[in-house]
Amino acid sequence: MPELPEITLFRNYVTETSLNKTIKKIEFPDASLLQSPASKFQKELKGQQLKKAERLGKYLGISTSGNASLIFHFGMTGKLEYYANQDPPKYSKMIIHFEDDYRLAYTCRRKLGKIFLAEDLQKFQEENEIGKDALELSEKEFLELLEEKTGSIKGVLMDQHMMAGIGNVYSDEMLYQAGIHPKSKTNKISASEKKKLYKKLRSVLEMAIKKEGVRKEFPKSWLIQHREDGEDCPKCDGKVKQIKVSGRSTYFCPSCQKEEK
Repeated sequence: MPELPEITLFRNYVTETSLNKTIKKIEFPDASLLQSPASKFQKELKGQQLKKAERLGKYLGISTSGNASLIFHFGMTGKLEYYANQDPPKYSKMIIHFEDDYRLAYTCRRKLGKIFLAEDLQKFQEENEIGKDALELSEKEFLELLEEKTGSIKGVLMDQHMMAGIGNVYSDEMLYQAGIHPKSKTNKISASEKKKLYKKLRSVLEMAIKKEGVRKEFPKSWLIQHREDGEDCPKCDGKVKQIKVSGRSTYFCPSCQKEEK
């Protein structure tokens, strides 16, 4: 599933291709992902321009010159494709036609994404109780969010109401680099460990953005290159283990990430 780094790429893509172009028409080859009637999308967007693309964790918000913003959630397989003079991309759900005959298509093969209309991204965030974008958190804000939490630290990192943008893969990487067991109770983690985790949160997300989400290009010393049960740990002589945490397949090294008893 696209996480915060991938949404950053989508934001940059829209910014570089699709802003300040007048929308001539909107096409819905499959309207099943729309969270408002297609007629409302037509009414709010036709004749307007896309003005600014913003990231909120796993969501991409695009404000317009009108009174509405487009909000995209990408599910497992959602993508954006800007094109001209060719057939629509496969699995297109929404195609925005611009007056210069270029188009921006939202595709989603597994139909797990969603397309919203909202007053603006901030209002959407408030109405859906979405936490602050993880890379926008200060260390102080991060530590405050973790105060008095008793659930597993992995569950807290992935809770989109707490902080937005961290999913299964990157939460495993942050915890691995911080040397914290994914099942550790958040209130049992020391202050110094939480501060280290915050630093790893930032460095993992920033590296993922730098590498444009191409995980095979991440450092060989990262867990992400070894996400398989029984794989050699890149840091020690231990073996990577797979378990379930918060209902998700979780990878860690029992030797590097000791479970508190």
